Amino acid sequence: MQETELSGAARDVDVLILGGGQAGLAAGFYLNRLRRDAAAGRSGPAPTLAILDCNEQPGGAWQHYWDSLELFSPAVYSSLPGYQMPPWQGGGNPSARHVVDYLRTYETRYGLPVHRPVTVTAVQHEPGGGYATDTDQGQWTSRAVISATGNWNAPYIPQLPGSGLFTGEQLHTTGYRGRDTYAGLRIIVVGGANSGAQIVADLAPVADVTWVTRKPPHYLPDDIDGRALFQIATHHARAVANGETSPGSVASFGDIVAVPAVKAARDAGQLNSRPMFSRFTPGGVQWDDGGQLEADVIIWCTGFRPDLQHLQPLDLTTRNGIPETGEDLATRSTDHRNLFFLGYGDWCGPASATLIGVGAMARDTVKALAQYLDKKPQMLAALNVNGDGAA
Repeated sequence: MQETELSGAARDVDVLILGGGQAGLAAGFYLNRLRRDAAAGRSGPAPTLAILDCNEQPGGAWQHYWDSLELFSPAVYSSLPGYQMPPWQGGGNPSARHVVDYLRTYETRYGLPVHRPVTVTAVQHEPGGGYATDTDQGQWTSRAVISATGNWNAPYIPQLPGSGLFTGEQLHTTGYRGRDTYAGLRIIVVGGANSGAQIVADLAPVADVTWVTRKPPHYLPDDIDGRALFQIATHHARAVANGETSPGSVASFGDIVAVPAVKAARDAGQLNSRPMFSRFTPGGVQWDDGGQLEADVIIWCTGFRPDLQHLQPLDLTTRNGIPETGEDLATRSTDHRNLFFLGYGDWCGPASATLIGVGAMARDTVKALAQYLDKKPQMLAALNVNGDGAA
């Protein structure tokens, strides 16, 4: 649904979800299930909720990906809870556009209360333990917050000497839409993971592409897809949590999924990488040995950081720049029991940044939220608390 003018009362909810992509929708699904159970008399009071999304249209970050991107898995293994992704009729695995259509349908199917476009600017604690969330469309208040803003709006580009000298074009993965505008150009693609491999494979037929990586590309076995990756990540996380010997994390098997387009380019000898260069020149790049390469465009496939600027007022405890979460539940903040992180990566649950993996963490998060919301009013009354409500 589109954002509309709401009264102050309507902007006060039990749970406010920040982000309307796959993670936010999965959490919304389980919160709606609580509402359904409450209506049927199978649970306590139904929690009120709202989902705020900065995009103008449904689809989360998937609507911004390049045209040729495809999933790691078939549609049957790429679904959110409750509704299986429809079959993909094209070649290879489903496209990003197919995912956008699926998420749009998912949102409508469950009547999730998504308000867009709404940009969240700051989340602050209120006396009594709830939150005041400031946005470009006004303020919301809530008893709990699920931050599910993902990584797309926080791209990372490393800083190298001479970056201001280069006269060509530089862009991050977030700015790449397809190969048509790059035909005949000299392009350097930086980054040795899935985005780098897929973009090199996409450009190779039309451009002079050089692939630069910090270490040699490490492909997963050809029969490994998203379902297997989820299983590997889950087994690894469970073993670590139980103090057992892990069968290995996903990284120990490889960094790049051999989706059909990547496999074809690799087998055709189009995915040969060079070591990382050390500096820029006006016309390109230079290595430590003095070797140089001219380029028209440099595409940085160098990943993202969690998009968490809106949480700065909470002054969260962090480790290596990542908010600390609980040992009992990977999505719950160690600072505030009513603040949750969903979908950012393995630090908030194994494979939680994937369609197939986020559902389990959304379910566990909503289960913890339900327990918190049921107990909180009684706890506040019993303790006569008027502080930060971190109980």
